[in-house]
Amino acid sequence: MTKLINLKIFSHFFKSSSAGGILLLLCVCISLLIANTGLSCGFSNFLSFPLGFETDAVHLRYPILLWINDGLMAVFFLLVGLEIKREIVEGELSSMRQAALPVLAAVGGVLVPALIYATFNSGSPETLNGWGIPMATDIAFALGILSLLGNKVPSGLKIFLAALAIVDDLIAILVIAIFYSSDLHFQYLGYAGVLFLLLIIFNRLGLKNLFFYLVPGIVMWYFIHHSGIHATIAGVLVALTLPTNEEDTDSPLEKLEHALTRPVNFIIMPIFALANTNITFEAGMMQGLVSNLGLGIVLGLFLGKPIGIFAMSWLCVKCNIADLPENTKWPHVLGLGLLGGLGFTMSIFIALLSFQYPEYQNKAKFAILIASVLAGISGFFLLSLYNKRQNSN
Repeated sequence: MTKLINLKIFSHFFKSSSAGGILLLLCVCISLLIANTGLSCGFSNFLSFPLGFETDAVHLRYPILLWINDGLMAVFFLLVGLEIKREIVEGELSSMRQAALPVLAAVGGVLVPALIYATFNSGSPETLNGWGIPMATDIAFALGILSLLGNKVPSGLKIFLAALAIVDDLIAILVIAIFYSSDLHFQYLGYAGVLFLLLIIFNRLGLKNLFFYLVPGIVMWYFIHHSGIHATIAGVLVALTLPTNEEDTDSPLEKLEHALTRPVNFIIMPIFALANTNITFEAGMMQGLVSNLGLGIVLGLFLGKPIGIFAMSWLCVKCNIADLPENTKWPHVLGLGLLGGLGFTMSIFIALLSFQYPEYQNKAKFAILIASVLAGISGFFLLSLYNKRQNSN
């Protein structure tokens, strides 16, 4: 009987909307613990261990860390791409008026943090390249915290946050593809382009078997990885070619999205957090928060995100471009903007692309961690206190 109850509790946890965020947070704590104990060296050696094979024609032997950041994260980006396409075809981004609020709010939530970071780092060529770091929102953490509030927040706010975070991810993907790719090899880009065209043809022919998309997609990942563009972009390109529809029956896109959601939330993102949050706390790290790099990230995420999201949402409503979700008030939007400052996964990912030197990477990761904690706690308490105030009136 006890075993049955435990299984039910376990099952209920993994079905809850906050489970992914909780597991991600646990892996962050474990990674920080490893980095600051005697396990650090062994864990670093493990992540550096090469896996794969290599021949004269094919090079597929990389450290485990690269397989995580370029391989597993390509699956994460595949899921993000599927969510973006579904929202465009049949969701919150399917009409201009529906899409206007989350799209413009996301644009504000991207531009203001990037501008804050660039302002602080304009005189520092070594760190200026990190302007993309405070642009991102971690959808798993943000939605996880919002779900902890349950019915204390309007349901429309959760939809608004999900749509905003998806647009935010799309912008981050474009930024990575355009600004964080270098040493382009056009031969490999050409091979990848041919495969992408083939996937589009499969879509136009009405082929619905996922085999026709995923197998060429894996090969396309290899070519994009060698082209100089970050390999994770392959996941998005494959997602955009998958067939979908507005009907009730599951399309190939929706079937794959359902199949990937749990593995991504409960395996891939926790593994990424475990491998990349290994910040070794050192003397002077707190001082790093008041450096140009630290201030750009912390203020970009903690202040830039809510200012950009709130200001663009306000302009959008005042200009009658769109309406706030049902039962949503302006304090809700401010709380949502603060949760948008949870940059974590995507921000760390961009930080790794921005800086080659571990010193800058560690400073950036620590600043992201502090900013995300501040943003998450502030957003949670603002929304909770506003709910109590409403109930007392």
